Amino acid sequence: MKSKELSVDLRDRIVSRHKSGEGYRNIAAALKVPMSTVASITLKWKKFKTTRTLPRAGLPSKLSDRGRRALVRQVTKNLMVTLSEIQWSSVERGEPSRRTTIFAAIHKSGLYGRVARRKPLLSKRHMAARLEFAKRHRKDSQTMRNKIRWSDETKVELFGVNARRHVWRKPGTAHYQANTIPTVKHGGGGSIMLWGCFSAAGTGRLVRIKGKMTAAMYRDILDENLLQRALDLRLGRWFIFQQDNDPKRTAKISKEWLQENSVNVLEWPSQSPDLNPIEHLWRDLKMTVHRRFPSNLIELERCCKEEWAKLAKDRCAKLVASYSKRLEAVIAVKGASTKY
Repeated sequence: MKSKELSVDLRDRIVSRHKSGEGYRNIAAALKVPMSTVASITLKWKKFKTTRTLPRAGLPSKLSDRGRRALVRQVTKNLMVTLSEIQWSSVERGEPSRRTTIFAAIHKSGLYGRVARRKPLLSKRHMAARLEFAKRHRKDSQTMRNKIRWSDETKVELFGVNARRHVWRKPGTAHYQANTIPTVKHGGGGSIMLWGCFSAAGTGRLVRIKGKMTAAMYRDILDENLLQRALDLRLGRWFIFQQDNDPKRTAKISKEWLQENSVNVLEWPSQSPDLNPIEHLWRDLKMTVHRRFPSNLIELERCCKEEWAKLAKDRCAKLVASYSKRLEAVIAVKGASTKY
């Protein structure tokens, strides 16, 4: 049976007596501990200059150094390699394939399995445009930002969300391009497409898009919703309108309507949903709608419109206030993806 470990205080007293010139036998008799223990503690102190318990090595790893290096190399080359693929490679090399053994080796290299974030695919041109935009608007006044009407479309699914995929990454690297899943614009069934806009003063009208939206449909949405709702929110006639660079927004028919109605459009960098506060508002909407468990697309549309109207003005104002932090985040990563 394993004996109880001596206290640090008692070990220090043994060393102190040894320093004063006492022999092992006298120390053992005075402190009532085995002489072999006195010798062991004294030798440890001479070697390591401490009486504290040192880290134990534990059981030796069944994974060879070569196998460990191969594991880390495999994960580093393909950050989205699955555990099954790693295990199969280990078996082929004649190495252990237990889940815990593989995880321990990979974790030791600083990599951990996490759900990959979905981020737009950014080219060097996109990153340069985003950086230039952020620098140009970083010092805009909050009064001016409060006049912006933020707009976008989103897809709301009837059941569930898109499948997740895991990635091996180091802490604090969730938004690095290699650790994210590039996204494209909408598609799929069992869902509805919505267009909406908001400002610091509150939400605008939520519009369902039936079928594939064309430039003509987009112009009609603006004609029926943009100007009147701006007056309702007391933004005045000279608000700033934000939209992305989707082809239907930049089509001739859309541009003509905006020019004819003297709408001041905010020039926007492509692939930049993280700069648009409405993305967080969409997330709020989807969370509240899915808690209501709509059973069909008609109910889904009704729930969306009801919950959109309930979104608090304070929440809208807080999201608009976060715009400055979004710009600073883009500058900090030189135009790459941010946490937003």
